[in-house]
Amino acid sequence: MSETALPRRTTPTGPASGPSGQPTRRIARRFRELSEAGELGLIAYVTAGDPSLEASETIVLRAAEAGADVIELGVPFSDPVADGPTIQRASERALRSGTTLSGVLELVGRVRAHSDVPLVLFSYFNPILQMGLERFAERAAVSGADGVLATDLTPEEAGDYHATMQACGLDTIFLAAPTSTDARLEKIAKLSTGFLYLISRTGVTGTRASLPEELPALCRRSRRFTTLPIAVGFGISLPTHVTVLGGIADAAVVGSALVAEIEKATSVDQAADAVAGLVRRLKHAALRGISRRSRNLE
Repeated sequence: MSETALPRRTTPTGPASGPSGQPTRRIARRFRELSEAGELGLIAYVTAGDPSLEASETIVLRAAEAGADVIELGVPFSDPVADGPTIQRASERALRSGTTLSGVLELVGRVRAHSDVPLVLFSYFNPILQMGLERFAERAAVSGADGVLATDLTPEEAGDYHATMQACGLDTIFLAAPTSTDARLEKIAKLSTGFLYLISRTGVTGTRASLPEELPALCRRSRRFTTLPIAVGFGISLPTHVTVLGGIADAAVVGSALVAEIEKATSVDQAADAVAGLVRRLKHAALRGISRRSRNLE
């Protein structure tokens, strides 16, 4: 398969119907398609508003066309404690350009007008709380968002948040880590819909040369508590990472490597080309070798 042969639907089609006749959420539908194809998913993260919201629209649409299965839109925040230096700088650039949570929700609507790619809002809890849970959930749903990941919200404090997002049809995605106990994994799994986001290593985001040796065992342990797809992030940046992940996870999350391409670019078109090129290379890695596997990953 050549690097130009990755067809991607970009016209919005609306939710499909599941076995019960109820609408199937976009994230669940995409992971079902990936499972049926025996294909590892690729989740692409970009910081919304870096370098501008208009640029982000172009970059996101190009990433979807290049093969990204899910897009995470990072909401810039002034104190991004879980993020490494690359995404911290992206947040600073986005804030300087005037990006707000309201602006990000408007961006979601503009992307949704052109693409059916699942969109996840990746935010710290403070901006959501400042807007108000119900107002945020309603606006996110109307704009066409599919899920929300509040990076610093713990399961113990997520009751109202979880209920409000679910009432608006938004998937609630939570982070699990190598340090998570079995009891905590069980709590996280109960609150998660869409997919479970598994952090590959302790520390902040950023590119790494290799995957942790203990990652396969961590994925197996996590599957004891959920039937949801497992997406692995933090440090995923190379095609070889994606190829290896195909044997143990359902999706790879790539963030810092894509954000770094945007940072290096001297124009919006150059940034979009660079992001699309990396997405295409990573998606092709997901179609080769270990990544072409059966659904049973036990």
